[in-house]
Amino acid sequence: MRALGVNTWIWASPLTEGDLLRLAPRIREFVADVVELPLEQPHDWNPVKVREILLDHDLTAASVAAVMPPGRDLVATDAAGLGRTRDYLRRCVDAAAEVGAPVVAGPMYAAVGRTWRTTEAERARILDEFRDGLAPIVEHARSAGVLLAVEPLNRYETSVLNTVAQTLEAIAELPADAVGIALDTYHQNIEEHDLVGAVQAAAGRIAHVQVCANDRGTPGTDHLDWPGFLTALAAAGHQGPLCIESFTAHNASIAVAASIWRPLAATQDTIARDGIAFLRATLAAL
Repeated sequence: MRALGVNTWIWASPLTEGDLLRLAPRIREFVADVVELPLEQPHDWNPVKVREILLDHDLTAASVAAVMPPGRDLVATDAAGLGRTRDYLRRCVDAAAEVGAPVVAGPMYAAVGRTWRTTEAERARILDEFRDGLAPIVEHARSAGVLLAVEPLNRYETSVLNTVAQTLEAIAELPADAVGIALDTYHQNIEEHDLVGAVQAAAGRIAHVQVCANDRGTPGTDHLDWPGFLTALAAAGHQGPLCIESFTAHNASIAVAASIWRPLAATQDTIARDGIAFLRATLAAL
């Protein structure tokens, strides 16, 4: 059976060791297998201690989520900004290797919320900047045995990569054994013509998958074609974990960053517990 898990952003931001110590028993109670670990600042949590907490609760790390606030950019930035962003991404890779996560996933090309119009020539230059900017991180990740998963976001959060097709173009020249795509049903629901087609297009480069309802809430409480999506993932050869990524409206910084203005379920636990139960039942029925 495919592993299922949650991103700790459902409850807390930024993640700390204390948060994980509090959350891990509940996450395991929801019959989760894995946890996705956001690293907002380089030293928010100690990978060795976090790995111990997960092991104590029969959990493993699915991925480290690379977080891109203002000032973290590989494109349309200056040399100092590029250097800081590379240093941060190297730290994400190191943290993933130490905690035992096989993947670093996120929109590692530019800060979330940074949007601007470009000409065709400017866009081509931006993609070149992205590939050049990421190149040393790719080599660092390969040496650490970690896969980079580049995540396209919806048009309101970035103008760099919105679709699977754009992301495939951006990573085409990067080694497939080191760089792939992170699919997120929330963003794909906005930007793709259909979820199944997006998965089919990404076959062979899918490195990580995040799931949630179309409104960022509980999977299964929405209009998405979950049987079609999950069947397409299997047909595309992806057997990795599915991680529910949602956010809490009760944390001021994350609510603003993710535009979460209202509770998305009766409780945050509901998103994790009911989402995992729905995904497990749907997978079993396929």
